[in-house]
Amino acid sequence: MARGSRGSRKRMRRDRHGRGLRGPLYPASLPAASSRAERFDALVLDALEPIEARWRHELTKLDVAVDDVPEVPRGTRPVPPEGVLLDGLVPLSRLVPAGVDRAGLPTMARIVLYRRPLEARAKDPAELAELVHEVLVEQVAGYLGVEPDIIEGG
Repeated sequence: MARGSRGSRKRMRRDRHGRGLRGPLYPASLPAASSRAERFDALVLDALEPIEARWRHELTKLDVAVDDVPEVPRGTRPVPPEGVLLDGLVPLSRLVPAGVDRAGLPTMARIVLYRRPLEARAKDPAELAELVHEVLVEQVAGYLGVEPDIIEGG
């Protein structure tokens, strides 16, 4: 039986020492195993829960989404669209009204929270949770056409 040439044989190597990753660093059940984006999504859901519990019937046609960063045109100072909540010139969130998509199908109104700008403005997780809650209250109030204090129950 003839041996194949050295180039046609593949050696399986995991890394230089043959060990590679031995397993996950943390078990999936621990919070440390989740990514920053996953933790932020969970934070948004926690902040939305009390608002949704109180305003469930009014919010049935509203979606909440998270994007990493907003699209900001370069160049001259743009006038922010209606429904954008800014910190200086940086959008933190946006309320997109219900409308019609390119295919002619109706779309639901949507609140989009921008993760990276919100995280950059918080010193710690507690402050981030409070900021996310404030932004959601502000945007839900804008969607319903009421004052933010009413959303909070004040």
